[in-house]
Amino acid sequence: MRYRAVISYFGERYVGWQRQLNGLSVQEVLEKALEKTFGVPTQATASGRTDAGVHALGQVVHFDAETSIPVDKIPFAVNTELPDDVSMLYCEEATPDFNARFNAKCKTYRYSLYLAKHPLPMLEPTHEHIVVPLDLNAMKEAAKVIEGEHDFKCFEASGSVVKNTVRTVYDVTVECTSLTQPFVSPMSAENGNLNGYFDENKAFDCEINISVTGNGFLYNMVRIIAGTLVYCGLHKLTPDDVKHIIETGDRKRAGKTLSAKGLCLLKVVY
Repeated sequence: MRYRAVISYFGERYVGWQRQLNGLSVQEVLEKALEKTFGVPTQATASGRTDAGVHALGQVVHFDAETSIPVDKIPFAVNTELPDDVSMLYCEEATPDFNARFNAKCKTYRYSLYLAKHPLPMLEPTHEHIVVPLDLNAMKEAAKVIEGEHDFKCFEASGSVVKNTVRTVYDVTVECTSLTQPFVSPMSAENGNLNGYFDENKAFDCEINISVTGNGFLYNMVRIIAGTLVYCGLHKLTPDDVKHIIETGDRKRAGKTLSAKGLCLLKVVY
């Protein structure tokens, strides 16, 4: 019987999803738990790789198993064999030809930032810290430039072996919410907001989530997109610059690759 499952993990201590020789992977941890649960070696195939340090809320995997465990009880059984930073959230029977990787139509990743004068320990493991205000309007305008089918080699990190760098990005959104803090920063107070301030032109004492939905992604693509949008928020780049960067494929002019800790695979659509 083939099964489809949704896996969530906190990626800080892993070398990524895929098994590697240089460290512990999420795949290795999950497959060991499946083997203990079903009593035989069990291979798990994911919708795609996530890199070292990247998190997932909705990674989809498939695996084959012969078991008497009811399908709705499989997550409970598997989770007893998993560490606290990996969890099976859902499991269902799938058709024999279902493939978590090749049947995926699109994926949504979220990159998270927080804007504050000082580090906030509760957010540090999952957010990039920015210490200056950002121009939200410029970020949102640049986000729309990225949408569509383009050659995205400008947003690909070195080391990739992919030959075709054309991808379709269906949606890029930039959302901002205030941080609830037990103090009022001078900048926030000046803007009459006790929990931070943000408008279309500037934001601070707040959290920014950049969500990107596409049919596929290049190596570090979302992290570079996020870095490019931050550069727009800092006025180091303009939306017109981003358009030119995509047209010319100039990686050197795009933003830097932000840290892996801010990236999370939210969901996969089939």
